[in-house]
Amino acid sequence: PLGKMADEVQKAQESPQKGDTVFGKMLKGDIPVNFIYQDEQCVAFHDISPQAPTHFLVIPRKPIPSMMEVTAEDAALLGHLVYAAKKVAEDLKLDKGYRIVINNGPDGAQAVYHLHLHVMGGRQLGWPPG
Repeated sequence: PLGKMADEVQKAQESPQKGDTVFGKMLKGDIPVNFIYQDEQCVAFHDISPQAPTHFLVIPRKPIPSMMEVTAEDAALLGHLVYAAKKVAEDLKLDKGYRIVINNGPDGAQAVYHLHLHVMGGRQLGWPPG
């Protein structure tokens, strides 16, 4: 896991912070993806590099690059993302708990500049996380 984390940090340091992202391409249908949840505001899908037995992402359809670009008008959308994460976690039987993480910027290890929630569970998670 430590090597995986170093890889993610490296990706975050090198990731372009502008332009179309892999998530934008998924939303447009240019990259095939199996959505495990979708509604008019967001989608969810399993992470391709899981850091826990269950690890999925929730992304808004609205292309917000990072938390730094969130505005007051996005407050309801952010709440909806968290609620969608809860619904998917219930569907996936994460009844013993889970963690929701938003990586923000290079120092926060954000590798894709389309705001997204990581939801991880299925085992005892360590603390502190960073």
